Amino acid sequence: MATTIPAWVNGVLQPVEKLEVHKRGLRHLAVSVFLTNGGKILLQRRALGKYHTPGLWANTCCTHPAWGEAAMDCATRRLDEELGIQSPELTHVKNVEYRADVGNELVEHEVVDIFTGHAPMDLKMRLNPSEVMETRWVSLRDLNEDIATEPEKYSPWLRIYLAEHGADILRR
Repeated sequence: MATTIPAWVNGVLQPVEKLEVHKRGLRHLAVSVFLTNGGKILLQRRALGKYHTPGLWANTCCTHPAWGEAAMDCATRRLDEELGIQSPELTHVKNVEYRADVGNELVEHEVVDIFTGHAPMDLKMRLNPSEVMETRWVSLRDLNEDIATEPEKYSPWLRIYLAEHGADILRR
């Protein structure tokens, strides 16, 4: 069964099959999480089997809520599904909207609820290999320097978040 996500079609929010949303570049709901500790951000590298942006580094986790699912519930669920992280205390930071080409004629046009949380550096994780191939903690300075020299290693949304909303997202 195909996964549906909340997307706007002709101005009306409705469930639409996820791949179709990205093929058509429809505006849709999303959630992104940044876990931090002492000025470092937990990044994940997307699994090679992902249908878009495989192998690229992204924020701690991101996804689309199920139809009718609250953004906070979605963020908590997805941390567990992707990384095996359970019950972190998350704070809603802001909503942002962006549009980005993610390759293979697919487009992300997301209205995103962004959450942050604090996590210990020795956080126990159980990576889901169909979603995440590795993780790492990185300082914002090192991350920005690496993005400046090798932007192709990072997801378009992570680059957008840091360039346009980094001060809001990471000031906590």
